Amino acid sequence: MTQKTQRDLVAEYFEGFRTSDHQRILATLTDDVEWVIHGHRTTRGKAEFDGEIENPAFTGSPELDVQRIHEDGPVVVTTGEGRGVSVDHGRFRFAFNDLFTFRDGLIARVDSYVVPLL
Repeated sequence: MTQKTQRDLVAEYFEGFRTSDHQRILATLTDDVEWVIHGHRTTRGKAEFDGEIENPAFTGSPELDVQRIHEDGPVVVTTGEGRGVSVDHGRFRFAFNDLFTFRDGLIARVDSYVVPLL
């Protein structure tokens, strides 16, 4: 069996979010993963991360278009745009930048920056 590259795991991660497939996302992460959603929240460990995958403030799965990807050592950086549905405010668009830090072949930390778009 061929080991997946860091880019492959990032692609799996995004596809998991597009389909709300918790197991697919969690399979890309270390047990002690840290997810820093800057300006919002930090989760630690797979259980907390799992709880944020389908945040109750939103409905459905997000549409995510990764536009750029850059890899440097144990870090993969992505930028893109997305669309989602907020329970309180309806449809919205956003730009994102995610930095994935790898350890032992899995994602150990995700730094997410999200900016609303008009």
